Amino acid sequence: MGYRRSLAFAAFFAVFAGVGWAQDARTADDTSNFYAELDAKVEKSVGSVTGLPLPRYVSLKSSKGRVRRGPRRSHPIEWEFTHRGMPLEVVGEYEHWRRIRIWDGSGGWMHYSLLSGTRTVVVTGDEVALHVKPEDNSAITAVALKDVVAKLGKCSDDWCRISVDRHRGWVLKSQLWGVYPHETRE
Repeated sequence: MGYRRSLAFAAFFAVFAGVGWAQDARTADDTSNFYAELDAKVEKSVGSVTGLPLPRYVSLKSSKGRVRRGPRRSHPIEWEFTHRGMPLEVVGEYEHWRRIRIWDGSGGWMHYSLLSGTRTVVVTGDEVALHVKPEDNSAITAVALKDVVAKLGKCSDDWCRISVDRHRGWVLKSQLWGVYPHETRE
């Protein structure tokens, strides 16, 4: 019985770690289903500290925010944000620290007191038109340049309403970072 349990554990570990194992009975379809189920569980995970969904988007509460290499003040500072409202993606939690990621894929750890639940986005297109309605052929109210930070409003399947200063309009989700493709907002 102990041998079977060890063998089953070894098979699970080999598949989980992505190592091929000749004696594993899984087919390619079974393995892809296994990873799809694992991805679904990860998408639905919640933070061990807050109980909030992981990953999730937040924003920088103040005009300065230090990103550290690890979840302690003793860890070195990697860089410092200097733009209030910068969108951040929380991908992990440890005590009073949140592991964050930004639009270029880099990340680190920030103290929770520096984060806000206010939703913002970064414009990723070079010159993105803000439309009156969520339609390609609707009138354009303004143009947002790449890397502009905007407040996030309503989102439909493909469009989000954003505001920058006193300019508002609808933008395709694909031209924004800070909102998930499947996410809708009222």
